[in-house]
Amino acid sequence: MKILLSAVIAYVLGSISFSIFLSKSFFRKDVREGGSGNAGATNMARSFGKLAGALTLVGDVLKTVLAIVIGRALAGDWGIVVAGICCQLGHCFPAYHHFKGGKGVAVGLAITFAVGWQVTVCVLVVFILTAVLTKKVSLASLLASISAIPAAYFVASDKRYFWMILIAAAVVIFRHSENISRLIKGEEKDFHFADNKKGKE
Repeated sequence: MKILLSAVIAYVLGSISFSIFLSKSFFRKDVREGGSGNAGATNMARSFGKLAGALTLVGDVLKTVLAIVIGRALAGDWGIVVAGICCQLGHCFPAYHHFKGGKGVAVGLAITFAVGWQVTVCVLVVFILTAVLTKKVSLASLLASISAIPAAYFVASDKRYFWMILIAAAVVIFRHSENISRLIKGEEKDFHFADNKKGKE
C-alpha cells in the first residue's frame, strides 16, 4: 500500500505542468500551441525566453525531488524507484492536461540525483557539450539520457536504481521519436532562445 501510495502521489506531482501554468498565467498563451508543441522547459525558453525556461526547469526538478523524498519516507528504496518513474510518467502524460505533457528530460535529470552525483554530472556534461557544439537540444537530451545508463550501472549501489534510470531514459527516447526522425533526415532545427530570435532572423 505504501508503494502504491508513493506511485499515486508521484504521478499527481509529476502531472503538475509548470510550463502550462506559467505560459497561461503570465503570457496568456498555452506553451503547447507554439514552438515544438511540447510542455517543457525547452519549449518555454524557445517561446517565451530564458527566464520562463529557467523557472520551468526549476519547477520540474523540484516536483521530482519532492516526489522522491515522499516516496523514500513512505517505502524506502522501492518508494524512491517507483516515485521517480511515476513522476516522469505524470510529467509526460499528465491526466489533467489531456495526457499531453513534456518529454521527461528535466524530471530525468532530477531522478539521477537519487542514484549519485556522478551520474548527474555525467548527464549534465554530455548535455551541455552536445547542446553547445550542435545547437540541437533534442540531440543533447537523447545523448545525455543514454549516457546516464552506463553511469548508473557503475554508480548505483542498488540495481533497482539502475533499472529506474534505464526506464527513465527509455521514456525520454520514446518521447523524442519525432525529433529522432528529423535528426536522421537532417531537418531538426537549431535551438534559439526567444530573446535571441530576432537577432538570428
